[in-house]
Amino acid sequence: MDIDIGIAEQDRAAIAEGLSRLLADTYTLYLKTHNFHWNVTGPMFNTLHTMFETQYTELAVAVDDIAERIRALGFPAPGTYAAYAKLSSIKEQDGIPSADEMIKLLVEGQEAVVRTARGIFPLLEKVSDEPTADLLTQRMQIHEKTAWMLRSLLAA
Repeated sequence: MDIDIGIAEQDRAAIAEGLSRLLADTYTLYLKTHNFHWNVTGPMFNTLHTMFETQYTELAVAVDDIAERIRALGFPAPGTYAAYAKLSSIKEQDGIPSADEMIKLLVEGQEAVVRTARGIFPLLEKVSDEPTADLLTQRMQIHEKTAWMLRSLLAA
Protein backbone atom coordinates (compact mmCIF):
# COMPACT_ATOMS: atom_id res chain seq x y z
CA MET A 1 0.00 0.00 0.00
CA ASP A 2 1.32 3.45 -0.91
CA ILE A 3 2.30 5.88 1.82
CA ASP A 4 0.53 9.24 1.57
CA ILE A 5 1.65 11.40 4.51
CA GLY A 6 2.30 14.56 2.51
CA ILE A 7 6.03 13.90 1.95
CA ALA A 8 7.14 12.67 -1.47
CA GLU A 9 8.80 9.25 -1.66
CA GLN A 10 12.18 10.66 -2.73
CA ASP A 11 12.16 13.04 0.26
CA ARG A 12 11.14 10.23 2.61
CA ALA A 13 14.01 8.16 1.18
CA ALA A 14 16.51 10.98 1.81
CA ILE A 15 15.22 11.40 5.37
CA ALA A 16 15.42 7.64 5.96
CA GLU A 17 19.01 7.70 4.69
CA GLY A 18 19.90 10.42 7.19
CA LEU A 19 18.09 8.58 9.96
CA SER A 20 19.97 5.40 9.03
CA ARG A 21 23.26 7.25 9.63
CA LEU A 22 21.84 8.52 12.94
CA LEU A 23 20.78 4.98 13.86
CA ALA A 24 24.27 3.68 13.06
CA ASP A 25 25.90 6.41 15.14
CA THR A 26 23.51 5.80 18.03
CA TYR A 27 24.01 2.04 17.96
CA THR A 28 27.78 2.37 17.73
CA LEU A 29 27.75 4.78 20.67
CA TYR A 30 25.51 2.34 22.56
CA LEU A 31 28.04 -0.46 22.02
CA LYS A 32 30.98 1.73 23.01
CA THR A 33 29.20 2.93 26.15
CA HIS A 34 28.21 -0.61 27.13
CA ASN A 35 31.78 -1.81 26.56
CA PHE A 36 33.12 0.98 28.77
CA HIS A 37 30.50 0.17 31.44
CA TRP A 38 31.82 -3.38 31.60
CA ASN A 39 35.51 -2.49 31.50
CA VAL A 40 35.97 0.77 33.40
CA THR A 41 38.44 0.65 36.31
CA GLY A 42 40.01 3.10 38.71
CA PRO A 43 38.97 5.47 41.48
CA MET A 44 35.85 6.63 39.60
CA PHE A 45 34.71 3.07 38.91
CA ASN A 46 31.37 3.19 40.73
CA THR A 47 30.44 6.63 39.41
CA LEU A 48 31.34 5.80 35.80
CA HIS A 49 29.95 2.25 35.88
CA THR A 50 26.58 3.63 37.01
CA MET A 51 26.67 6.64 34.67
CA PHE A 52 27.55 4.52 31.64
CA GLU A 53 24.71 2.10 32.44
CA THR A 54 22.23 4.99 32.52
CA GLN A 55 23.59 6.23 29.20
CA TYR A 56 23.55 2.91 27.34
CA THR A 57 20.04 2.17 28.62
CA GLU A 58 18.84 5.51 27.22
CA LEU A 59 20.64 4.82 23.92
CA ALA A 60 18.91 1.42 23.63
CA VAL A 61 15.53 3.15 23.71
CA ALA A 62 16.74 5.74 21.20
CA VAL A 63 17.83 3.06 18.73
CA ASP A 64 14.29 1.68 18.72
CA ASP A 65 12.70 5.13 18.29
CA ILE A 66 14.96 5.99 15.34
CA ALA A 67 14.45 2.62 13.63
CA GLU A 68 10.69 2.88 14.04
CA ARG A 69 10.68 6.35 12.45
CA ILE A 70 12.58 4.95 9.45
CA ARG A 71 9.94 2.23 9.16
CA ALA A 72 7.08 4.75 9.48
CA LEU A 73 8.60 6.60 6.52
CA GLY A 74 8.35 3.37 4.51
CA PHE A 75 11.93 2.14 4.42
CA PRO A 76 13.85 -0.72 6.05
CA ALA A 77 15.98 0.15 9.05
CA PRO A 78 19.58 -1.10 8.92
CA GLY A 79 20.22 -3.69 11.60
CA THR A 80 23.62 -5.32 11.12
CA TYR A 81 27.09 -4.55 12.39
CA ALA A 82 28.29 -4.42 8.78
CA ALA A 83 25.69 -1.80 7.88
CA TYR A 84 26.46 0.25 10.99
CA ALA A 85 30.21 0.12 10.28
CA LYS A 86 29.57 1.60 6.82
CA LEU A 87 27.09 4.24 7.99
CA SER A 88 28.49 5.40 11.34
CA SER A 89 30.75 8.41 11.83
CA ILE A 90 31.81 6.90 15.18
CA LYS A 91 34.67 4.43 15.13
CA GLU A 92 34.91 1.36 17.33
CA GLN A 93 37.47 1.38 20.13
CA ASP A 94 40.28 -1.16 20.14
CA GLY A 95 41.54 -2.19 23.53
CA ILE A 96 40.47 -0.81 26.88
CA PRO A 97 41.31 2.86 27.39
CA SER A 98 41.78 4.55 30.75
CA ALA A 99 38.72 5.93 32.51
CA ASP A 100 39.60 9.51 31.46
CA GLU A 101 40.06 8.40 27.85
CA MET A 102 36.71 6.58 27.99
CA ILE A 103 35.07 9.82 29.05
CA LYS A 104 36.75 11.77 26.24
CA LEU A 105 35.75 9.16 23.66
CA LEU A 106 32.15 9.20 24.85
CA VAL A 107 32.05 13.02 24.67
CA GLU A 108 33.28 12.75 21.07
CA GLY A 109 30.62 10.13 20.36
CA GLN A 110 27.81 12.16 21.90
CA GLU A 111 28.85 15.20 19.86
CA ALA A 112 29.12 13.12 16.67
CA VAL A 113 25.51 12.00 17.09
CA VAL A 114 24.44 15.64 17.48
CA ARG A 115 26.26 16.61 14.28
CA THR A 116 24.65 13.75 12.36
CA ALA A 117 21.18 14.73 13.62
CA ARG A 118 21.76 18.41 12.88
CA GLY A 119 22.73 17.56 9.30
CA ILE A 120 19.27 16.13 8.59
CA PHE A 121 17.37 19.28 9.58
CA PRO A 122 17.54 21.24 6.28
CA LEU A 123 15.58 18.52 4.48
CA LEU A 124 13.09 18.18 7.33
CA GLU A 125 12.35 21.89 7.21
CA LYS A 126 11.99 21.82 3.42
CA VAL A 127 9.32 19.09 3.51
CA SER A 128 7.71 19.97 6.88
CA ASP A 129 8.56 16.65 8.53
CA GLU A 130 7.74 17.75 12.07
CA PRO A 131 7.64 14.25 13.62
CA THR A 132 11.22 13.55 12.55
CA ALA A 133 12.29 17.06 13.55
CA ASP A 134 10.76 16.50 16.99
CA LEU A 135 12.59 13.19 17.38
CA LEU A 136 15.89 14.78 16.36
CA THR A 137 15.40 17.79 18.63
CA GLN A 138 14.85 15.47 21.58
CA ARG A 139 17.88 13.36 20.64
CA MET A 140 20.11 16.42 20.27
CA GLN A 141 19.06 17.78 23.67
CA ILE A 142 19.88 14.48 25.34
CA HIS A 143 23.25 14.10 23.61
CA GLU A 144 24.31 17.70 24.25
CA LYS A 145 23.42 17.38 27.93
CA THR A 146 25.20 14.04 28.24
CA ALA A 147 28.31 15.46 26.55
CA TRP A 148 28.29 18.38 29.00
CA MET A 149 27.98 16.02 31.99
CA LEU A 150 30.82 13.85 30.74
CA ARG A 151 33.04 16.89 30.04
CA SER A 152 32.36 18.10 33.58
CA LEU A 153 34.06 14.98 34.93
CA LEU A 154 37.28 16.05 33.25
CA ALA A 155 37.29 19.65 34.54
CA ALA A 156 40.40 20.56 36.50
